Amino acid sequence: MNALTLFLPCAAGVEGYLAAEIERITGLPQASMLASRGGVELPGSWRDAMKLNLHSRLSQRVLVRLAYQPYRSEHDVYDIASEVAWEIWFTPRQTIKVEVTAQHSPLQSLNFAALRVKDAICDRLRHKRGERPSVDTLRPDVRIFTHLTHDACTVYIDTSGEPLFKRGWREDKGDAPLKETLAAAMIAATGWTGEPGPDGQPVPLYDPCCGSGTVLIEAAQMALHIAPGGQRRFAFEKLLPYQPHVWQALKQEAKDAERPLPAQPFIFGSDIAFRMVDFARRNAERAGVMQALELRGGDALQRMPPTTTPGVLLLNPPYGERIAAAGVAGQRAESRAAGRGGVRVFTAGAPVETTLRGRETAQTADGLENNDFFAQLASHWKKHYAGWSAWLLTPDLKLPAKMRFKESRRVPMWNGPIECRLFRFDLLAGSARKPAAVPEPDQR
Repeated sequence: MNALTLFLPCAAGVEGYLAAEIERITGLPQASMLASRGGVELPGSWRDAMKLNLHSRLSQRVLVRLAYQPYRSEHDVYDIASEVAWEIWFTPRQTIKVEVTAQHSPLQSLNFAALRVKDAICDRLRHKRGERPSVDTLRPDVRIFTHLTHDACTVYIDTSGEPLFKRGWREDKGDAPLKETLAAAMIAATGWTGEPGPDGQPVPLYDPCCGSGTVLIEAAQMALHIAPGGQRRFAFEKLLPYQPHVWQALKQEAKDAERPLPAQPFIFGSDIAFRMVDFARRNAERAGVMQALELRGGDALQRMPPTTTPGVLLLNPPYGERIAAAGVAGQRAESRAAGRGGVRVFTAGAPVETTLRGRETAQTADGLENNDFFAQLASHWKKHYAGWSAWLLTPDLKLPAKMRFKESRRVPMWNGPIECRLFRFDLLAGSARKPAAVPEPDQR
């Protein structure tokens, strides 16, 4: 298990940051990795797979590649899956789930392809072990992923189980929560690390539309060196190569690397919905970082800087159904999804449909448009946040013009199905002070 090929899928636009994170976690140079749209492939060991599950904030899963072969038909897919030594990974007593994704595949039915992979696994284990595993599409012990391009079939076994954005601490959430992996990607793009500066203090970070606290908690755990996977279970714990003593050693190593809680908060958040502030507080307590945070209620258009030292504003502001979280001069907003679309995920049973919601410009109760909220937010920042750098994630590519700001950076990112940009604005209006000294990440 020391010569594996690992694949870590991630949101589009995050691949470069994920490669840098993998290098920090494993020590493997980025030159040995292959970053493509939607993920990073790398050589690694079984120990690396466990360590990446424990420490990666940006990846969605950690997959082990078991086969990569050309194909032309469903029969080829069956043969490829049949050649995998499934018996060294799990037993027939464990349940399985097979999913197939495709990009320009010539096959007419991906559902049938998933059934053929499932048949190959069951037939092989019946031949090798005298029994076949059962299928469980809801809570399987083992997940197998097959990806088809126009001419190649790749088979993976999943070591993560539940997606890695499920850290284990978020029990309270709003209607449109930000995934932890995307929040971590936003933080990575800013270059903020929470490391102490020359004065011994970290650069302050503030989210004025914090919702249930995802950005704040991710930032606090990052600064305190708390492993994101320390509070959850993983699929590799049910696989045959799993060695409990190795896993416990990795967890203890991560625990020993944690920093002590700070004497005073350096990460700040606020939200107009006091209910969301309560959610954020409870989530932060479960994540073990409440002592690093200061959370308050209040309108984003009225909140003053939480510190006298300029820092970093980082927010995923309300748009579409999320506008209700920000408020405009204390008023709540209403929103509706503009459009609906669907993507299909094919398993070894019936296809499961996932609905993806679109976003639209929302209006407040008195008819004030979403655009006016951002114009007023820009004015508030110019008056009171000189010296800060503001990072704002939005699907509206024209938002800087609407705010009468000129962005200094724009980083492409995807919020689920929504193509977004993370804009950086250096807030210098009315002040000759320089923005907070935040390390600039590599241009992409």
